[in-house]
Amino acid sequence: MPFSNQDLRSAGLKVTLPRVKILQILEDSDQHARHMSAEDVYQALRDAGEDVGLATVYRVLTQFEGAGLVTRHNFEGGHSVFELDHGEHHDHMVCEDTGQVIEFNDPIIEERQHKIAEEHGFELVGHSLVLKVRKRDPK
Repeated sequence: MPFSNQDLRSAGLKVTLPRVKILQILEDSDQHARHMSAEDVYQALRDAGEDVGLATVYRVLTQFEGAGLVTRHNFEGGHSVFELDHGEHHDHMVCEDTGQVIEFNDPIIEERQHKIAEEHGFELVGHSLVLKVRKRDPK
């Protein structure tokens, strides 16, 4: 379900043109790239003829992260990418050759992580799993 101006208000953010435009860029990319850097968002805004500065993009993405609207990931050597947070947990695979990010969810992995935490006397309250992958050579 797409985010709306009401979602911005509910997150404690004023509805401003830059925030709405950035949210739209993230929504539109959600079906394709899903994970965008601040520079990707900035370039998409420029391509759409929007006059929003890079510093504004960084500031808005940080505000969105603080409000729980986006999740920040640091997949490649500290390079941050953002995705909308729809509240659905998933893990990631990152191709070391191309940087492609593939999302997946595996109930067996999820169950096993909870069990491991429990075996060590803990309750799992959150996690982030990133698998670094590379395409296999065809044989």
